[in-house]
Amino acid sequence: MKKLLGVLLVLVLGVFSYSFLLADNDQPQPTGKLVVFHAGSLSVPFAAVEKEFEAKYPQVDVLREAGGSTKMARLISEVGKAADIMASADYNVIDKSLIPDHAAINIRFASNQLVLCYTDKSKFAAEINADNWTEVLQRPEVIWGHSAPDLDPCGYRSLMVLQLAEKYLAQPGLYKKLLANRPLKNVRPKSVELISLMQSGEMDYAWEYRSVAVQHGLKYISLPDEINLGNYKMDDFYKQAKVQVSGKKPGTFIDRIGKSITYGVTIIDAAPNKSAAEAFMAYLLDPEGGMKILAEMGQPPFVPARVPTAEMHALLPASLQSLVEVKP
Repeated sequence: MKKLLGVLLVLVLGVFSYSFLLADNDQPQPTGKLVVFHAGSLSVPFAAVEKEFEAKYPQVDVLREAGGSTKMARLISEVGKAADIMASADYNVIDKSLIPDHAAINIRFASNQLVLCYTDKSKFAAEINADNWTEVLQRPEVIWGHSAPDLDPCGYRSLMVLQLAEKYLAQPGLYKKLLANRPLKNVRPKSVELISLMQSGEMDYAWEYRSVAVQHGLKYISLPDEINLGNYKMDDFYKQAKVQVSGKKPGTFIDRIGKSITYGVTIIDAAPNKSAAEAFMAYLLDPEGGMKILAEMGQPPFVPARVPTAEMHALLPASLQSLVEVKP
C-alpha cells in the first residue's frame, strides 16, 4: 500500500511539474519588428544589446536608428515617425520633447562625461595634456569641432564644458577665444561624425563622450570633475553654464542649463510593438544584460535604473518595476 501511494505521489508531482512547465512555455513571446531610436553615442553598446536580445528572442527583429537625441525625439513628436523606444543622451530631451504627449515614463539608466579626443595624426598630439589643452585649441593651425547644439546633447554639452573651463580656470574671455578658432563648418550634426574626420586626419580634436572614445580606441584628455559634466556632486557648479538652442517651434529658443550627464529611455505611448518594447527594456535594464554591456564599454550604468517619482514608477510595466528605483 505504501509503495502504491509512493508511486501515485510521484505521478501527481510529475503531472504538476509538466503542467507548470507547459503553462510557463505558453507565455506569449514577443515577435515582429521593434523600432529603437537612440543617441549616436549609444550605437556601439546598443548594437551589442540588439545581438544578445535577438538571440534571446529570435522572433523579434530590432531596427535601430541613431542620431542626435534632440533630432530623434523631434522625428517622433513633430514628424510623426513611428518608434517603440527612444533612448536619449540627455534625459531632459525626453521630458521636454516627448512627455506628456508622446510618453509617460523616463527611466534614467546611465551616465557619462565629456573628453577631448584626438589621434596620432592630430597636430601637437605629443604635446597636448590636461594643463595646456585650452592653449592648443586656440592655435590657428589646429582644427577642432563638436556636434550641433540644436540637434545633439553632446553639442551643447561641449559648449558648456568650455564655459565651465573659463570659470574653473579663472580666465575671463576664454570661451569666446576658443570659439573664435572653431569655424561653423567644424560643427557637425552628430558627434560620431567627428570620429571619421579625426581618423582621416581632417580634424585634429573633437569633443566626445568618454564611452565613445573608449569604444573607438581614440586618445583623449580627461578633464577635472568641475568641467567634464560627469559628477552629479558638481551640479551646483555645472549650472553656471547655459547654452541657447532652438525650441519646438521655428523661431523659438530654450536654454539648456549645465547639469551632470544622465541618459534616459522611454517606451513611446503609440509604440506599434509594446510587448517587444517591454521585453527589450527589461533586458536593457537587467544588471546581467544591457547594464553589464554598458559598463564593459566604458559607460557607467545606474544599477538599479531610476525614475524621479513614485507616480512614474507606478506607470512602469510590471516587468520593469523591480529593475527601477525611485530616486529624485
